[in-house]
Amino acid sequence: MSSCSSIKSPQSTIDLEYVKSKATQYYEDYSHIDYASKEDSIYITGGLTTIQDKLIQEALNSLGTKFITLESPTFESFQLGKVYGNKAQCNPTYFTVGNLIKYLIHLRDVEGVSSEEIVRRYVYVTAGGCGPCRFGMYITEYKKALKDAGFAGLRITSFEHDRGIFQGDDIEDNIIDFTPKFFITLAKAAIIGDLINLIAHQKRPYEVNKGDTNKAVDRSIDIISQAFLSHSSLLVALYKVRKELDSIKVDKSIKKPKVLISGEFWAAMTQGDGNYNLHQFLEEQGAESIPQPVINRLLLSIWEVEFAFNQKADLEDSYKDGFNLQQVKTKLMLKLAKIAVKLHIKIYSKFLNLDYDIPDIEYLASLAKEYYPLECSGGEGHLEVAHLLESIKHNLADMVISIKPFGCMPSSAVSDGIQSLVLSHYPEANFLSIETSGEGAANFYSRIQMALFKAKEKVKLENSNTYAISLE
Repeated sequence: MSSCSSIKSPQSTIDLEYVKSKATQYYEDYSHIDYASKEDSIYITGGLTTIQDKLIQEALNSLGTKFITLESPTFESFQLGKVYGNKAQCNPTYFTVGNLIKYLIHLRDVEGVSSEEIVRRYVYVTAGGCGPCRFGMYITEYKKALKDAGFAGLRITSFEHDRGIFQGDDIEDNIIDFTPKFFITLAKAAIIGDLINLIAHQKRPYEVNKGDTNKAVDRSIDIISQAFLSHSSLLVALYKVRKELDSIKVDKSIKKPKVLISGEFWAAMTQGDGNYNLHQFLEEQGAESIPQPVINRLLLSIWEVEFAFNQKADLEDSYKDGFNLQQVKTKLMLKLAKIAVKLHIKIYSKFLNLDYDIPDIEYLASLAKEYYPLECSGGEGHLEVAHLLESIKHNLADMVISIKPFGCMPSSAVSDGIQSLVLSHYPEANFLSIETSGEGAANFYSRIQMALFKAKEKVKLENSNTYAISLE
C-alpha cells in the first residue's frame, strides 16, 4: 500500500497558555453594552465547504449587510474548542466553536481590534434546531466558550435549519432580518457551490495538468461572486463558469475507484482538519471521491417536515370532519419549496453542463424503510442507510465511507448497527465505518487505505477486462 503522501497528522502551533492569559472577563452584565446597529454590525458565519463559504459571503453581502465567512477550521480551532468548550462534546462542536474563538483572537491580537469593539460590533450567525447533539446546543456552547475566552456578550443568533424561509417571528433578539430573500439568496449560493464542488471532484482526479481544476474553480468563484455583488444574471455567470470548467483537460481512459462519502453531515462535508482532509487524501491515493452535497440535507429537511406534517394531518383527519384550510396551505408551501429547490438545481446544472440526478428523497426513503424507521429524524435520518443501498443496487461507487465524529449517537447507531444488517444481505459491498476525534490521523488513513486497496483491485480487474475486450 502507498504511504499517506503529503497529508500529515495535524500538529499544534498555538500557544494555549498565552491564549488563556489573554482571556480577560470584560463583562458580567451585558445590558449596558452599546451594541452597533444592524447597519453597522459585522456578521460572521461559515461552516460549509470552502467554495460555498466564499459564495455565501458575497451573496449575503449583496443584500446590503456586511458578512464575513470564516476559513475552514484547523487543528488549532479544535484545540481552542476543547480549551473553552464543555467536556465530552463531539469534535464538530470543538472545531466550529474553536474556529470562531480563533478568529476573534486574531482580530484582537493581530489586527488590534479591542475586545470591547469586537463584542459591540460583531455578530455570529449559525444554524440551530432540535436534537441531542450540537444543533440543539450550539448557542449555549458558543456563549460559554466566548465568555471564557474573554468575549462575553458577543451577540449570537441562529435560524432553524429545518424551517427554511418559514422561520416565524421568534428569532432571538431580532439581530438580523431572516427574510425569505435572505434564505433564497443563501440557498442559491449553496446550490451553486454544491454543483461546482461536484464538477471539481469529477475532474480533479483525471486532470492532465495538475492544479488546473483548482485554478478554474478559483476563477469560477470570482465570476459568481461578482454576479451576486453586481446583481447581474447568475445564469450568464454560470455559462461563463461552464467555459472555465470545460477548459480543464482530463484523461479518463483509466478508471479510478469511486468512493461515496456519507455519514454525519459536517464530518462528511467539511474540507480540512475536521475530517483529516478526507477528500484530498482519497484523490492523492488515486481515487475519485463522491462528496456529500448540502443539497441532500436541504431536500431531506423538506422531506422530514412534509413527512411529519402528513402523519399529523392523517391523525387529525381521523377525528375531524370538514375542510382544513391550514392543511391545504401547508401542503402547498411544502410542494412549492420542493419545486423551487429542484428547479434551481436543474437549471443551474444545465448551464454548468453537469449531468446531475437530483436526489430522490422519496425513493431513498423507500430503500431505507426496510432497515430504518422513517419516523427517526436524528442525524441524517434515513439517508445514510439509503446511500449505501442505492450505491449497491445501482453500482454508483466502488467503496462507501461512513464518517462521523467519535461517539456520534445518530450516525454510529446507524453505521455500526443497522448497516451491519444491510451488509449481511449484501456481503459484496465495500463499506467502511470510520470515526474522527480530532487526533489519530495515522490510524484513520491506515483504515481507509486497507479498504481502498480492495476497491482498487476491483477497478484494476475491470480495466483489464475492458482492455481485453478492446483488443478483441
